[in-house]
Amino acid sequence: MSALADKIRRARESAVEAGGFSFTIRRPTDAEAMTLADATVIDLVRRFVVGWNLKEIDLIPGGSPVAAEFDVDAFGEWVSDQPDVIGALSTAIVAAYQAHAAKRGEAEKN
Repeated sequence: MSALADKIRRARESAVEAGGFSFTIRRPTDAEAMTLADATVIDLVRRFVVGWNLKEIDLIPGGSPVAAEFDVDAFGEWVSDQPDVIGALSTAIVAAYQAHAAKRGEAEKN
């Protein structure tokens, strides 16, 4: 991956609180948004959550109190049993895209 592409992706990231934890979401691009009509809520969350502040103990009973490095597979396993978190994250992802689209629409009017 190029450094510039990484910067472009990071520019679409924002922090979201859900379930008492902080997650990093990435706003879908316009092209990605076109492919989301048939996506399930869990698919949306798994695809656009790119970071967290969880510790291993938050993920598994008896886990370490050390910060757990974000892993998309571990996130998918954990979040599948967290319906409140799924709902909050999916709402934030959709809202981030809607805000982007509205901002673009306003710029086009001017």
